[in-house]
Amino acid sequence: MSSIRLDRGDATELAEMLTLLGDWLAGPDRPQLAESLQTIIGVDAYGLADLNTDLARFTLLLGHNDGEQLFGGDQS
Repeated sequence: MSSIRLDRGDATELAEMLTLLGDWLAGPDRPQLAESLQTIIGVDAYGLADLNTDLARFTLLLGHNDGEQLFGGDQS
């Protein structure tokens, strides 16, 4: 597998955007967003919980969090 290097500032900005999206998806508009995602995806096999998990994983891989969203509790 080849590696891709990101400038630290770019990685931070990307992680912040992913965090913002995760927070938005978990907010009060969740029912409407879930319905919209299901319409776009077309199957029930991938929902908002899956998308939030993916966003949290990518944020962790960028070094922006400690994995609490994925693993629960304080990972430090």
